[in-house]
Amino acid sequence: MEEKKANGMPLIGDPAPSFKAVTTQGEINFPEDFKGKWVILFSHPADFTPVCTTEFMTFAAMAEEFAELNTELLGLSIDSLYSHIAWLRKIQEIEWKDMKNIEVKFPLIEDIKMDVANKYGMVQPGQSDTQAVRAVFVIDPEAKIRTILYYPLSLGRNFDELKRIIQALQKADKEKVATPADWRPGDDLVVPTAGSCGTAKERMESQDDDMYCLDWFMCFRKDK
Repeated sequence: MEEKKANGMPLIGDPAPSFKAVTTQGEINFPEDFKGKWVILFSHPADFTPVCTTEFMTFAAMAEEFAELNTELLGLSIDSLYSHIAWLRKIQEIEWKDMKNIEVKFPLIEDIKMDVANKYGMVQPGQSDTQAVRAVFVIDPEAKIRTILYYPLSLGRNFDELKRIIQALQKADKEKVATPADWRPGDDLVVPTAGSCGTAKERMESQDDDMYCLDWFMCFRKDK
């Protein structure tokens, strides 16, 4: 039997691995403490590094936007709690772009033993044995993993895209639709492909202002 790798990772659709951890906002029990919430669980390589600092400033500045989407933020790095606290305090003194006096209020996990990082495959030896890559796990209110993104150490994340992912997943779940390339809220939505010849024929013959088809398998409707 093949031995399971220490840095194995869960897949889309899997239950999010559970854990208990110490954070800058106190102890947490995941996912129990986040029931009914969407969660963006993300890792960063290290405290007091420039790319990570810009990311945390951006996440903190957008925290209310994510909260409006019923989404909690949860950060992690392989650093001590005291390093986290010192770094987050220093972030409040830094001004970057139009952001200043930024207070990071979401939890930042202490993971010196790499317990959580290994459960989520955040440590990848091709990048580093001692630092987490920039992993992102989008987890739904049922504690299922819905999206996984991995960035190398040198590449800062696109936060507009992280917000768009949440919006698209929530739209798809609520209205049983799909979202086309580059979809933004308000754009046309993809109707599930016809499952029978009769449905395909009916769709092609009964198009209106709300729904239109480019072909029998490719139909769209206006956002409500």
